[in-house]
Amino acid sequence: MAAKLNVETLQSVFQTRPDILAGIQKAADTPARVGLFNDIASFVYERIATASNHGSTQDDGPAAKRRRVDIAQVQPSQQTQSNGSAAGAAVSVDAAASEQVLLEIKDISASAPQRKKYDVCFTKNFLYASLSGSSTPVQGIVYPWKEIEHIFYLPVPEKSTVQHNYVVLPRSSYLPTRTAKPAAGAAPASPSALEPFVFTVPGAAPKPGSIGGASAKTAEAVSDSYSTLFHWALATSLKSAGNHSCSIVASDPKLFHSVTRQAHRPTEKAVHVKAFRGSKDGYLFFLPTGILWGFKKPIVFLPLDRIVALSFTSVLARTFNIVVELDMDETGNVEKEIEFGMLDKEDFEGINANYVQRHGLADKSMAEKRKAKRELAENNKNTGDDDANGTGEGEVDKEQTAGMTQLEKAQWEAEQQLQDEEDEDEEDYDPGSEGESEGSGTSSEEEDDDDDDDADGGEDDDEDDLDGEGMDED
Repeated sequence: MAAKLNVETLQSVFQTRPDILAGIQKAADTPARVGLFNDIASFVYERIATASNHGSTQDDGPAAKRRRVDIAQVQPSQQTQSNGSAAGAAVSVDAAASEQVLLEIKDISASAPQRKKYDVCFTKNFLYASLSGSSTPVQGIVYPWKEIEHIFYLPVPEKSTVQHNYVVLPRSSYLPTRTAKPAAGAAPASPSALEPFVFTVPGAAPKPGSIGGASAKTAEAVSDSYSTLFHWALATSLKSAGNHSCSIVASDPKLFHSVTRQAHRPTEKAVHVKAFRGSKDGYLFFLPTGILWGFKKPIVFLPLDRIVALSFTSVLARTFNIVVELDMDETGNVEKEIEFGMLDKEDFEGINANYVQRHGLADKSMAEKRKAKRELAENNKNTGDDDANGTGEGEVDKEQTAGMTQLEKAQWEAEQQLQDEEDEDEEDYDPGSEGESEGSGTSSEEEDDDDDDDADGGEDDDEDDLDGEGMDED
């Protein structure tokens, strides 16, 4: 009698990984392999059951199955907070799998978090990847729309044909973090379940039959190219999910481009520069909202409002390094400084004049303004519900900021806050509190005030130059 796979045990062990189960079934083409796979499944099943008996009072069975029950009992607020853990990832996979697929774009090449071809699926609340022919989301590549903070659209360097990468960055996935060793006896910190999602699209139109889902007919009108299709799908999904703070940011050669001629596409200006992070080679993109290094893991994005200062080091005849000082977060886990090395000396002036000086990154005093904008934007997010509950102030702000970019909105809000503070100072001011004898110093004080006004005016001009740069959401 021919040996058969113990399907029941295999399904219990690999119930969250149907791709592994399918691979085993395909590879089990000889009695020896069938026996080997059965032995492996039995061993893993027993280890899971043994570990569960020591750590839980529930009935015997695979730990993964009991863990699903425990997760289902967690309150929604607790599920959101645990999004970076394995339990939170399992919740996301189950929730995403239960939703109707509105749009499915097949055979898309991904390079992070895994290098493989996937079908990219859009639902009401999730963006996720699935294996071809499978409706099950791949664990670790499931992104709630509300958790996505940045999306970038960047040309793939050193390719003879035009290709672009979409870089999807969920919260807490892109800043360089410290790798502190856990204390003796303490369990190591669990890694975040959400890593950046990077996938590549060609410049051509989607192939016939590669678009599916409930909204496939609607998508046909914007399917002139993969880029127009994904831009429409991403922007529409973010808006529908209530994520209005995230928009697609594209590189713009008018804002920054390298002077180095591209060998593969010589007529096209390169919007990247080669740079090493430690021993890893990659590419730096100087974008309207910050500096991105990719596309090798871990991908790093340094938002402008997190940068304290940028300095040039090891400036040699042909290369130089840049060191970016970052604002520490509340947890203290973000690295204070990050260095990128071996940049081509020919790009020194372009980076310094067109990016560092334009954004005031060489001046630490400007960092406080960038930090204030970030905190103001975060506070506005937190108070958005209060405005919706009848204060009326939110509606006025929306009307006055309609059509503005995110940076312009932040600048407008900072100016409004400054105006409110000045109004409060004028209300608190008592002219009778100053003595008659202080009048002799009026002339010199007025001159000092005039000098301060001139200095403040210059800073405002710099801010206008910064915020006046357009953000291409091609």
